[in-house]
Amino acid sequence: MKREQLLTGISALLLLAACKGKPQPQETNKQVCISDSMAHMITIDTAKTTSMKDELSLSGEVSYDDNNVIKVFPFAGGQIIDVKVSLGDKVTKGQTLAILRSADVAGSYTDLTATKSDLNISKKALEQADYLYKNGISSERDYTEAKENYNKAVAANTKIQQQIAINGGGNTNAGGTMVIKAPGSGYIVEKNITAGSFIRPDNAASLFTISNMKDVWIWANVFESDISKVKVGYAAKVTTVAYPDQVFTGKIDAVSSVLDPDNKVMKIKIVLPNPNLLLKPEMFTTVMISNSDKAQSVSVPAKAVIFDNSKNFVVVYNSKCDLKLREVSVIKTVADTSYISSGLKSGDKVISKNQLLLYDSLIGE
Repeated sequence: MKREQLLTGISALLLLAACKGKPQPQETNKQVCISDSMAHMITIDTAKTTSMKDELSLSGEVSYDDNNVIKVFPFAGGQIIDVKVSLGDKVTKGQTLAILRSADVAGSYTDLTATKSDLNISKKALEQADYLYKNGISSERDYTEAKENYNKAVAANTKIQQQIAINGGGNTNAGGTMVIKAPGSGYIVEKNITAGSFIRPDNAASLFTISNMKDVWIWANVFESDISKVKVGYAAKVTTVAYPDQVFTGKIDAVSSVLDPDNKVMKIKIVLPNPNLLLKPEMFTTVMISNSDKAQSVSVPAKAVIFDNSKNFVVVYNSKCDLKLREVSVIKTVADTSYISSGLKSGDKVISKNQLLLYDSLIGE
């Protein structure tokens, strides 16, 4: 019986020791001094009252700048017999993009031949009528009629020439072949034709889209619950899978007024410079939107806050031998700043580097 009671007592003592475990962190007045060598290892920051910042993480994708592109449209209907470029190719002004065989172009040259013939005939008739009229052989009416016929022939010929010029001018020939050339330099960011494709005369879609890619747009998706957190002018940081260590900075340029009916998100547009052409259309991106609230709070560097046992603490520095462990309530942490609702006041000094060494000493470890 005594042996059982002894074992029970030992078990209780072991259980009590186990329950004690690590000392519970709490505000303390224990004196801990910073040595001269330690003084070179720590950083002291001052708590300040600042406007609270907010951050919102969004998904998005890269698109070309719609305001700085050249769209190449067909001048006539027909069949594409050859395409000389591919999506993403760099092209220069005047470079051949595709070749089109068109009945419209062939018909225009046939009409041009006919109008030239009519023009030559009417010109000779006018010269003859002019000679006869000046020599009193024919009437003024005959001369006037010949002159009007000549003017009509000139107008008809001019019309066909202008039509051919609009349809490519020197890029077309009497065989009905049209050479489609790049009107400017840049990169092919859209290609909507392939060899063998038929182009309708009433086709409203562009054959190619050319962009210089010096600037790009980022279209980001904003869920309905976050709409109030984005406004034109808010700062944006963009990262991509291709360049995870590189941050592209810009601002919100436009905010859509409607939600996408399919996925219930609102689109925002961010304009970014792209001098090295690193950002490509259709790249997926992560967009971090930041802004400053009107509300103010005491703030300290986020690295100064120590999280332990479900609580937040800071080491307050008054002097080398006057350090205090202070529990604080963190409203939120944005980037490298923590906003404090209680436990600190503006002007308090906190240790933000190697404070864990002092923290362990203050709690008695």
